[in-house]
Amino acid sequence: MAIRDVLMRGDLALTPSEEKIVRLLLTDYPTSGLGTASSLARRAGVSDPTVVRLVVKLGYDGFPDFQAKLLAEVEARLHSPLLMMEAKRQSGSSDSAVLAYLDSVTAALQKATAATPVQTYERAARLLMEAKGEIVLVGGRFSRHIAGMLAGYLAQFRSGVRDLGVLSPQTFDTLADLGRRDVLVVFDYRRYQLDVMAYASQAAALDVRILLFTDQWLSPISNLAEVTIVSPLEVASPYDTLAPATAQMEALTAHIVSTLGDDARARIERIEKVRHADAVTLDSGPDENGAGQPGPRRTPGPKSVKRDDKA
Repeated sequence: MAIRDVLMRGDLALTPSEEKIVRLLLTDYPTSGLGTASSLARRAGVSDPTVVRLVVKLGYDGFPDFQAKLLAEVEARLHSPLLMMEAKRQSGSSDSAVLAYLDSVTAALQKATAATPVQTYERAARLLMEAKGEIVLVGGRFSRHIAGMLAGYLAQFRSGVRDLGVLSPQTFDTLADLGRRDVLVVFDYRRYQLDVMAYASQAAALDVRILLFTDQWLSPISNLAEVTIVSPLEVASPYDTLAPATAQMEALTAHIVSTLGDDARARIERIEKVRHADAVTLDSGPDENGAGQPGPRRTPGPKSVKRDDKA
Protein backbone atom coordinates (compact mmCIF):
# COMPACT_ATOMS: atom_id res chain seq x y z
CA MET A 1 0.00 0.00 0.00
CA ALA A 2 1.31 3.47 -0.87
CA ILE A 3 2.27 5.62 2.11
CA ARG A 4 -0.31 8.24 1.12
CA ASP A 5 -3.02 5.56 1.32
CA VAL A 6 -1.74 4.49 4.74
CA LEU A 7 -1.92 8.09 5.96
CA MET A 8 -5.51 8.40 4.71
CA ARG A 9 -6.83 5.22 6.32
CA GLY A 10 -10.15 5.86 7.98
CA ASP A 11 -9.55 3.45 10.85
CA LEU A 12 -6.54 5.30 12.28
CA ALA A 13 -7.02 6.61 15.81
CA LEU A 14 -4.80 9.69 15.92
CA THR A 15 -4.01 12.12 18.71
CA PRO A 16 -4.23 15.85 17.89
CA SER A 17 -0.42 15.99 17.64
CA GLU A 18 -0.34 13.00 15.31
CA GLU A 19 -3.03 14.60 13.16
CA LYS A 20 -0.74 17.61 12.71
CA ILE A 21 2.02 15.36 11.38
CA VAL A 22 -0.31 13.49 9.03
CA ARG A 23 -1.77 16.76 7.76
CA LEU A 24 1.74 18.09 7.02
CA LEU A 25 2.78 14.87 5.29
CA LEU A 26 -0.29 14.92 3.04
CA THR A 27 -0.14 18.66 2.31
CA ASP A 28 3.44 18.54 1.08
CA TYR A 29 3.60 14.91 -0.05
CA PRO A 30 6.15 13.34 -0.41
CA THR A 31 8.68 16.13 0.21
CA SER A 32 7.74 16.69 3.85
CA GLY A 33 8.77 13.15 4.77
CA LEU A 34 12.19 13.22 3.13
CA GLY A 35 14.00 15.20 5.84
CA THR A 36 14.91 14.15 9.37
CA ALA A 37 12.41 13.18 12.03
CA SER A 38 13.42 16.31 13.96
CA SER A 39 12.74 18.62 11.00
CA LEU A 40 9.34 17.00 10.46
CA ALA A 41 8.52 17.40 14.16
CA ARG A 42 9.63 21.03 14.14
CA ARG A 43 7.51 21.89 11.08
CA ALA A 44 4.46 20.15 12.58
CA GLY A 45 4.99 21.78 15.96
CA VAL A 46 5.29 18.51 17.87
CA SER A 47 8.04 16.58 19.68
CA ASP A 48 10.47 14.12 18.07
CA PRO A 49 9.07 11.13 20.02
CA THR A 50 5.60 11.93 18.65
CA VAL A 51 6.88 11.46 15.09
CA VAL A 52 8.44 8.12 16.02
CA ARG A 53 5.28 6.91 17.77
CA LEU A 54 3.18 7.85 14.74
CA VAL A 55 5.25 5.93 12.17
CA VAL A 56 5.24 2.86 14.44
CA LYS A 57 1.46 3.18 14.76
CA LEU A 58 1.28 3.29 10.96
CA GLY A 59 3.01 -0.09 10.80
CA TYR A 60 6.66 0.84 10.19
CA ASP A 61 9.64 -0.30 12.27
CA GLY A 62 10.69 3.27 12.89
CA PHE A 63 11.33 6.54 11.08
CA PRO A 64 14.26 5.13 9.01
CA ASP A 65 11.99 2.31 7.76
CA PHE A 66 9.19 4.79 6.99
CA GLN A 67 11.58 7.06 5.10
CA ALA A 68 13.19 4.18 3.17
CA LYS A 69 9.79 3.10 1.87
CA LEU A 70 8.91 6.70 1.02
CA LEU A 71 12.16 7.08 -0.94
CA ALA A 72 11.48 3.81 -2.79
CA GLU A 73 8.03 5.13 -3.71
CA VAL A 74 9.50 8.41 -4.99
CA GLU A 75 12.08 6.51 -7.03
CA ALA A 76 9.38 4.36 -8.58
CA ARG A 77 7.37 7.46 -9.48
CA LEU A 78 10.28 9.02 -11.34
CA HIS A 79 11.67 6.03 -13.24
CA SER A 80 12.47 6.79 -16.87
CA PRO A 81 12.25 4.22 -19.71
CA LEU A 82 16.06 4.27 -19.89
CA LEU A 83 16.39 3.22 -16.24
CA MET A 84 13.82 0.45 -16.68
CA MET A 85 15.25 -0.85 -19.98
CA GLU A 86 17.46 -3.56 -18.52
CA ALA A 87 15.13 -4.48 -15.66
CA LYS A 88 12.26 -5.21 -18.03
CA ARG A 89 14.17 -6.59 -21.00
CA GLN A 90 12.31 -9.64 -22.34
CA SER A 91 14.30 -12.82 -23.01
CA GLY A 92 13.44 -15.33 -25.70
CA SER A 93 11.66 -14.80 -29.00
CA SER A 94 9.91 -11.65 -30.11
CA ASP A 95 6.64 -13.62 -30.04
CA SER A 96 7.01 -14.25 -26.30
CA ALA A 97 7.71 -10.56 -25.74
CA VAL A 98 4.53 -9.62 -27.60
CA LEU A 99 2.37 -12.08 -25.67
CA ALA A 100 3.94 -11.17 -22.33
CA TYR A 101 3.27 -7.51 -23.01
CA LEU A 102 -0.35 -8.08 -24.03
CA ASP A 103 -0.94 -10.26 -20.96
CA SER A 104 0.49 -7.53 -18.74
CA VAL A 105 -1.77 -4.93 -20.35
CA THR A 106 -4.78 -7.18 -19.70
CA ALA A 107 -3.74 -7.43 -16.04
CA ALA A 108 -3.34 -3.64 -15.86
CA LEU A 109 -6.83 -3.18 -17.28
CA GLN A 110 -8.23 -5.48 -14.60
CA LYS A 111 -6.43 -3.49 -11.90
CA ALA A 112 -7.87 -0.28 -13.34
CA THR A 113 -11.37 -1.58 -12.69
CA ALA A 114 -10.68 -1.63 -8.96
CA ALA A 115 -8.48 1.48 -8.84
CA THR A 116 -11.34 4.00 -9.04
CA PRO A 117 -14.89 3.60 -7.63
CA VAL A 118 -17.84 3.95 -10.00
CA GLN A 119 -19.01 6.91 -7.91
CA THR A 120 -15.87 8.80 -8.96
CA TYR A 121 -16.83 8.46 -12.64
CA GLU A 122 -20.30 9.74 -11.79
CA ARG A 123 -18.82 12.79 -10.04
CA ALA A 124 -16.51 13.40 -12.98
CA ALA A 125 -19.41 13.23 -15.44
CA ARG A 126 -21.43 15.75 -13.43
CA LEU A 127 -18.43 18.05 -13.15
CA LEU A 128 -18.01 18.07 -16.94
CA MET A 129 -21.63 18.25 -18.03
CA GLU A 130 -22.85 20.74 -15.41
CA ALA A 131 -19.97 23.21 -15.83
CA LYS A 132 -21.30 26.67 -16.72
CA GLY A 133 -18.09 27.78 -18.39
CA GLU A 134 -15.46 26.09 -20.54
CA ILE A 135 -13.97 22.61 -20.39
CA VAL A 136 -10.21 22.88 -20.99
CA LEU A 137 -8.09 19.75 -21.50
CA VAL A 138 -4.34 19.29 -21.19
CA GLY A 139 -1.89 16.39 -20.96
CA GLY A 140 1.74 15.42 -21.09
CA ARG A 141 3.99 14.20 -23.87
CA PHE A 142 1.88 11.13 -24.63
CA SER A 143 -1.20 11.57 -22.46
CA ARG A 144 -2.17 14.77 -24.29
CA HIS A 145 -3.40 12.51 -27.09
CA ILE A 146 -5.93 10.95 -24.70
CA ALA A 147 -6.91 14.48 -23.65
CA GLY A 148 -7.53 15.25 -27.33
CA MET A 149 -9.72 12.16 -27.71
CA LEU A 150 -11.81 13.12 -24.69
CA ALA A 151 -12.14 16.65 -26.06
CA GLY A 152 -13.46 15.20 -29.32
CA TYR A 153 -16.11 13.21 -27.46
CA LEU A 154 -17.14 16.05 -25.17
CA ALA A 155 -17.49 18.48 -28.07
CA GLN A 156 -20.34 16.31 -29.37
CA PHE A 157 -22.22 16.59 -26.06
CA ARG A 158 -21.72 20.24 -25.12
CA SER A 159 -20.20 23.52 -26.31
CA GLY A 160 -17.18 25.28 -24.86
CA VAL A 161 -14.64 22.45 -25.09
CA ARG A 162 -11.02 23.36 -25.75
CA ASP A 163 -8.05 21.00 -26.17
CA LEU A 164 -4.81 22.86 -25.41
CA GLY A 165 -2.54 20.37 -27.19
CA VAL A 166 1.18 21.06 -26.73
CA LEU A 167 1.69 23.69 -24.04
CA SER A 168 3.54 26.84 -25.06
CA PRO A 169 3.95 30.34 -23.59
CA GLN A 170 1.00 31.42 -25.72
CA THR A 171 -1.09 28.55 -24.32
CA PHE A 172 -0.59 29.86 -20.80
CA ASP A 173 -2.29 33.09 -21.92
CA THR A 174 -5.58 31.13 -21.93
CA LEU A 175 -5.47 31.27 -18.12
CA ALA A 176 -6.52 34.92 -18.37
CA ASP A 177 -9.98 33.78 -19.47
CA LEU A 178 -10.53 31.04 -16.88
CA GLY A 179 -12.34 31.20 -13.55
CA ARG A 180 -14.60 29.39 -11.10
CA ARG A 181 -17.18 28.51 -13.80
CA ASP A 182 -14.62 26.51 -15.79
CA VAL A 183 -13.23 22.97 -15.48
CA LEU A 184 -9.70 21.84 -16.29
CA VAL A 185 -9.19 18.18 -17.23
CA VAL A 186 -5.58 17.06 -16.73
CA PHE A 187 -3.88 13.84 -17.81
CA ASP A 188 -0.61 13.58 -15.85
CA TYR A 189 1.36 10.38 -15.35
CA ARG A 190 4.85 9.72 -14.06
CA ARG A 191 7.34 11.39 -14.54
CA TYR A 192 4.98 14.40 -14.35
CA GLN A 193 5.63 17.35 -16.67
CA LEU A 194 6.56 20.64 -15.06
CA ASP A 195 4.58 22.73 -17.57
CA VAL A 196 1.42 20.65 -17.02
CA MET A 197 1.79 21.01 -13.26
CA ALA A 198 2.42 24.76 -13.61
CA TYR A 199 -0.71 25.26 -15.75
CA ALA A 200 -2.86 23.26 -13.32
CA SER A 201 -1.45 25.12 -10.31
CA GLN A 202 -2.19 28.53 -11.84
CA ALA A 203 -5.67 27.39 -12.88
CA ALA A 204 -6.39 26.20 -9.33
CA ALA A 205 -5.33 29.60 -8.02
CA LEU A 206 -8.09 31.05 -10.23
CA ASP A 207 -10.65 28.69 -8.61
CA VAL A 208 -10.87 26.53 -11.73
CA ARG A 209 -12.19 23.08 -10.80
CA ILE A 210 -9.88 20.21 -11.78
CA LEU A 211 -10.54 16.65 -12.94
CA LEU A 212 -7.31 14.64 -12.88
CA PHE A 213 -6.39 11.38 -14.61
CA THR A 214 -3.17 10.04 -13.08
CA ASP A 215 -1.28 6.94 -11.92
CA GLN A 216 -1.18 5.03 -8.65
CA TRP A 217 1.64 7.24 -7.32
CA LEU A 218 -0.53 10.32 -7.86
CA SER A 219 0.64 13.41 -9.68
CA PRO A 220 1.26 16.41 -7.40
CA ILE A 221 -1.81 17.89 -9.11
CA SER A 222 -3.91 15.46 -7.02
CA ASN A 223 -3.57 17.94 -4.16
CA LEU A 224 -5.49 20.45 -6.31
CA ALA A 225 -8.00 18.16 -8.01
CA GLU A 226 -11.65 17.90 -7.07
CA VAL A 227 -11.96 14.48 -8.74
CA THR A 228 -9.11 12.02 -9.42
CA ILE A 229 -9.26 8.89 -11.58
CA VAL A 230 -6.33 6.51 -10.97
CA SER A 231 -4.78 4.18 -13.53
CA PRO A 232 -2.08 1.48 -13.15
CA LEU A 233 0.86 1.98 -15.50
CA GLU A 234 3.34 -0.86 -15.15
CA VAL A 235 3.55 -3.52 -17.84
CA ALA A 236 6.19 -5.83 -19.32
CA SER A 237 7.91 -2.96 -21.11
CA PRO A 238 10.27 -0.11 -20.25
CA TYR A 239 7.45 2.19 -21.27
CA ASP A 240 4.38 2.62 -19.09
CA THR A 241 1.05 1.74 -20.65
CA LEU A 242 -1.74 4.23 -21.26
CA ALA A 243 -4.21 1.53 -22.29
CA PRO A 244 -6.02 1.58 -18.91
CA ALA A 245 -6.09 5.38 -18.98
CA THR A 246 -7.66 5.31 -22.44
CA ALA A 247 -10.21 2.74 -21.26
CA GLN A 248 -11.06 4.89 -18.23
CA MET A 249 -11.53 7.93 -20.45
CA GLU A 250 -13.85 5.92 -22.71
CA ALA A 251 -15.69 4.51 -19.68
CA LEU A 252 -16.33 8.07 -18.50
CA THR A 253 -17.61 8.91 -21.99
CA ALA A 254 -19.90 5.86 -21.93
CA HIS A 255 -21.33 6.98 -18.59
CA ILE A 256 -21.96 10.47 -19.95
CA VAL A 257 -23.73 9.02 -22.99
CA SER A 258 -25.99 6.96 -20.71
CA THR A 259 -27.13 10.13 -18.94
CA LEU A 260 -27.56 12.47 -21.91
CA GLY A 261 -30.61 14.69 -21.95
CA ASP A 262 -32.57 16.00 -24.92
CA ASP A 263 -30.33 19.06 -25.40
CA ALA A 264 -27.20 16.96 -25.77
CA ARG A 265 -28.93 14.52 -28.09
CA ALA A 266 -30.20 17.39 -30.23
CA ARG A 267 -26.63 18.73 -30.43
CA ILE A 268 -25.35 15.37 -31.69
CA GLU A 269 -28.10 15.34 -34.32
CA ARG A 270 -27.07 18.83 -35.49
CA ILE A 271 -23.41 17.75 -35.71
CA GLU A 272 -24.38 14.67 -37.70
CA LYS A 273 -26.37 16.83 -40.14
CA VAL A 274 -23.34 19.05 -40.66
CA ARG A 275 -21.09 16.05 -41.22
CA HIS A 276 -23.60 14.58 -43.65
CA ALA A 277 -23.96 17.83 -45.59
CA ASP A 278 -20.18 18.17 -45.88
CA ALA A 279 -19.67 14.50 -46.81
CA VAL A 280 -17.16 14.00 -44.01
CA THR A 281 -17.33 10.20 -43.91
CA LEU A 282 -17.85 7.40 -46.40
CA ASP A 283 -21.35 6.70 -45.12
CA SER A 284 -22.45 10.27 -45.90
CA GLY A 285 -24.08 9.24 -49.16
CA PRO A 286 -26.65 11.34 -51.04
CA ASP A 287 -30.08 11.47 -49.49
CA GLU A 288 -33.37 11.22 -51.34
CA ASN A 289 -33.08 14.86 -52.34
CA GLY A 290 -29.62 14.41 -53.81
CA ALA A 291 -27.85 16.16 -50.93
CA GLY A 292 -24.80 14.83 -49.19
CA GLN A 293 -21.85 13.02 -50.66
CA PRO A 294 -21.73 12.94 -54.43
CA GLY A 295 -21.34 9.61 -56.11
CA PRO A 296 -17.95 8.31 -57.23
CA ARG A 297 -16.28 10.49 -59.80
CA ARG A 298 -16.12 8.81 -63.19
CA THR A 299 -13.18 9.18 -65.50
CA PRO A 300 -14.49 10.52 -68.79
CA GLY A 301 -14.03 8.20 -71.74
CA PRO A 302 -13.39 9.18 -75.34
CA LYS A 303 -16.07 11.28 -76.95
CA SER A 304 -18.30 9.40 -79.33
CA VAL A 305 -17.88 10.37 -82.95
CA LYS A 306 -21.00 11.11 -84.92
CA ARG A 307 -21.22 9.41 -88.22
CA ASP A 308 -22.33 11.36 -91.20
CA ASP A 309 -24.67 8.88 -92.83
CA LYS A 310 -24.63 11.04 -95.86
CA ALA A 311 -20.94 10.64 -96.37
